[in-house]
Amino acid sequence: MTTTIRAGIDDQPIPALPKLVALDVDGTLVDHDGHMSQAVRAAGQALVAAGHEVVVATGRSLGATLPIVELLGIERGYAVSSNGGVVARIEAGANGGYTIIDRRVFDPSVALLALRHRLPGAKYAIEDDQGNFYSTERFQDPSFGVEAKGVSFEELLELTAVRLVVFSTDATAEEFGDAVEAIGLHGVTYSVGWTPWLDIAAQGVTKASGLELVRHHVGIGAADTVAVGDGRNDIEMLQWAERGVAMGQAPEEVKAAANEVTSAVEDDGLVAVLRSLV
Repeated sequence: MTTTIRAGIDDQPIPALPKLVALDVDGTLVDHDGHMSQAVRAAGQALVAAGHEVVVATGRSLGATLPIVELLGIERGYAVSSNGGVVARIEAGANGGYTIIDRRVFDPSVALLALRHRLPGAKYAIEDDQGNFYSTERFQDPSFGVEAKGVSFEELLELTAVRLVVFSTDATAEEFGDAVEAIGLHGVTYSVGWTPWLDIAAQGVTKASGLELVRHHVGIGAADTVAVGDGRNDIEMLQWAERGVAMGQAPEEVKAAANEVTSAVEDDGLVAVLRSLV
């Protein structure tokens, strides 16, 4: 990829520096039905072909992230999954297609016990340090990437977690957030989703922390970072990037964390951002 810049009397094209482009999945790369439009796919593949470091950064587990990586044509690169809890190097055709280079775990028992008293009707799921999922009340979600094994609440307390998911239909997202704030969780990082959905990771672990690790691995400067997302779990990522872009349907606090706002996912808002980089 080149960009033509006046460079003395020869006017020779000067190679443009590659960008590290971090892309959220749900609500950004795919719509709320999980569909990636042809326009988004083509724009993403063009960015990869142009030599940029395109990194899928998502709350999904790695198993649910890899199909998106494949759709974008990323055969060599990195992926940040489980909201930064797992960072993988993508190596198509080797080691099953990836190697995990960083995994951050924590003891979920304190958070589980506190939340059970505040949200007695909630469902819980844990991603362990081997990528397995365990859940109460047959709680299942496509973001897990694998089928969760049903266990008791007491069994969850014994596990080591990469990601703790809490789902409750008894409150709105805002009321859910208020409940979590009232509990005063310590030693973990948490984010409330669109619905009454809570993701909890180890302290200090976010998409931004995973992306910073990737940035150092690939040697791209902080000034050459771009991130696009739509959820509350994207706030740190948008603030981390030199150019943070919020999707049009994002909550106001997410838009406030960004440098700019594109159109909604239903209108392929990501496409204009990706095309501006090629």
